[in-house]
Amino acid sequence: MKRFFSLILVVTLISSLDLVGCSNSSGSIATTRAIGTIKFADPGWDSIRVHNEIARTIIEEGYGYKTELLPGSETASLFAISTGSMDVFMEIWTGGYPEQYGSAIENGDIIETSVNLEDTRQGLYVPTYVIEGDPDRGIEPIAPNLKSIHDLPEYWELFKDPDNPNKGRIYGAIPVWNAHKVFKEKMKNYKLFKTFNYFEPASHTALNTSFISAYKSGKPWVGYLWEPTWIAGLYEITELKDAPYNEKDWLDGYHTEFPSQRLTIAVQNRLPEQVPEVFEFLSNYSTSSAITTDFLAYMKKNNTTTREAAVWFLKEYEEVWTTWVPSDVSEKVKAKLK
Repeated sequence: MKRFFSLILVVTLISSLDLVGCSNSSGSIATTRAIGTIKFADPGWDSIRVHNEIARTIIEEGYGYKTELLPGSETASLFAISTGSMDVFMEIWTGGYPEQYGSAIENGDIIETSVNLEDTRQGLYVPTYVIEGDPDRGIEPIAPNLKSIHDLPEYWELFKDPDNPNKGRIYGAIPVWNAHKVFKEKMKNYKLFKTFNYFEPASHTALNTSFISAYKSGKPWVGYLWEPTWIAGLYEITELKDAPYNEKDWLDGYHTEFPSQRLTIAVQNRLPEQVPEVFEFLSNYSTSSAITTDFLAYMKKNNTTTREAAVWFLKEYEEVWTTWVPSDVSEKVKAKLK
């Protein structure tokens, strides 16, 4: 565990990610911190940002505590809550680094409060019209027999890389995400580099933009997507099949589909004694892929902020979140929503 966190510290420093509050004035790691402001991890994707805003709104309006968002990668955020320099991680994709996460829990560095959701998917996707066509848009099926990631070499010319037309282009995950490492290894082990280039989007927005641009034009596109996401809520997409998940082959070069992951909420280990009422609230927090897709689709369709999407959830799903908190807390929150 020490080796893991030492490595993460080095990576964090090299990448110059700004995890405000992770060190004191002398530059040493802060192992304890009194709660004044509850600090939330922001690794950069939409769903965790809305879950952050839902939790922050309830904590600020219902419990009266200040909150703050801290940007950083998945692994840097896990390191930060393990040292007590960050407090809450609302959506941990635990299957990405099961050994490190498990060790952090076992060693008592962090506490898993609840499972936020667990009906997830991620992998390589294409717009469904690539396989099935779209009669309403006058699009004929382009690759009706494209079913699996292993079929892609036969269709590389459909997905030509505009910068290198001798190969196709697969849009990968963001470099700071764990899925990026997985796909680079998959590309090598599945010998996809022979026919495809792996394109690394500079940001989550860039990845989404590449998909939407292709979709609106009815053009072929293949790349990394996941569910829940607003993309899945607003567009018809199809995941390319891979070998069924099993732990042995996954740990030996990722030769299977991604495991359906438990997306958990975890906190730094002193939070229960510092703010027991907030810890109890986070222990009750639980949603689903369908709910998350719903508020993400609302956010995108209506061009709202993450805070506005959180307020929409609190109004539309009152029967869900009011079970997480005592009635006096829910009444305070509802009063602020009017």
